[in-house]
Amino acid sequence: MIKGPRGTNDVLPSDSYKWIYLEKKFREICNRFGYKEIRTPIFEHTELFERGVGETTDVVQKEMYTFFDKGDRSITLKPEGTSPVVRSYVENKLYAEAQPIKTFYITPCFRYERPQAGRLREFHQFGIEAFGSDDPTIDVEVMALVDIFLKDLGLEDIELRINSIGCPKCRKEYHSKLKDFLNERLEGLCSTCNSRFDTNPMRIIDCKNEDCQRQIEGLPMMIDNLCDECEENFKSVKENLDILGIDYIVDPRIVRGLDYYSKTAFEFISRDIGSQATVSGGGRYNGLVESLGGKSTPAVGFGMGIERLIMTLENSNIIIPNENTIDIFIATMGEDSKKLAFKLVNDLRKEGIACEKDYLNRSLRAQFKYANKINTKFVGTIGDDEVSTGTIQIKNMETGEEKSINIDDLKKTILEEV
Repeated sequence: MIKGPRGTNDVLPSDSYKWIYLEKKFREICNRFGYKEIRTPIFEHTELFERGVGETTDVVQKEMYTFFDKGDRSITLKPEGTSPVVRSYVENKLYAEAQPIKTFYITPCFRYERPQAGRLREFHQFGIEAFGSDDPTIDVEVMALVDIFLKDLGLEDIELRINSIGCPKCRKEYHSKLKDFLNERLEGLCSTCNSRFDTNPMRIIDCKNEDCQRQIEGLPMMIDNLCDECEENFKSVKENLDILGIDYIVDPRIVRGLDYYSKTAFEFISRDIGSQATVSGGGRYNGLVESLGGKSTPAVGFGMGIERLIMTLENSNIIIPNENTIDIFIATMGEDSKKLAFKLVNDLRKEGIACEKDYLNRSLRAQFKYANKINTKFVGTIGDDEVSTGTIQIKNMETGEEKSINIDDLKKTILEEV
């Protein structure tokens, strides 16, 4: 038997309704906020992620699915959603349109890492990217969108954590101060932290190794070393969160894992599953458009793993409603009724009614049992008597109520009842 690749999951028909529901809710919330859908290719030129995500990041160094195509070009399955959207923004000259450009996406992503709960090699993301505004209120708008979306889904025990990771100007001075602090402690840090010392020392703050965390206790934080512009920007972010009544915690240890972030960084943390879990993360990346060949353009966005979101909802005992139901199942007894049901089902489908019939020559009892399994609202029964009289017996599967109606009135009855 051929099995699926490690770190991938099939979304089975019994679970696909969860994805459909969440995608529908996400599209609805994005529409409320004025974000329009953008779709980018599954694969891009490798250089895009080397320049966008950063050559020194774990994603680029260890986790990308990269290969050479038949034209000997280096191609990578996209490991995240932001860089492709920025590439599209530049390539398609979206900067020439009315700003800001507000986009959202629903996309698969690929990273080669050890599979675990909520973290797969093929995973899926919701995300938004807004280009053209440096106003802190759009940073807060992005966070407000996530806040409303998660609460609409029923997740209440969610904590917003924010930080400012500065701009290239103040970060350069901070890196010097941070290196002075870390230089005396390098021997006690893990090999990953040692490799980050020269390339991206702020990532050492984010190390999950407990020994490393003990070694770096008391290290200087970016938030205490912001330039005047970044300090004022972060102050405005906090003030506007207060205006919207969104609770938050300032967490100076949020640095995000990708090189392109600047100024605002945030994470939404869920405690519903008994331990902290990042449900969504994002921030501002004012230098990314320019680094990918465009003009200097402010931008902000977020990403949210759909698999992790579903896991969080289920572990929080939140039921995702199954809207993928059948309006009516036509049960039959006798050959003439099967022919009538076949035409009737097709006619009803043309009218926008979801309906089914038996294809396995089941007994009437087995047909009712099957109709119940596939979440049918009504069962209509046709036998020889009904064929001759032009009637159909209708049963409401929720209330048990039964009645006989004229077949010609079936469409009207179903549309009124469902």
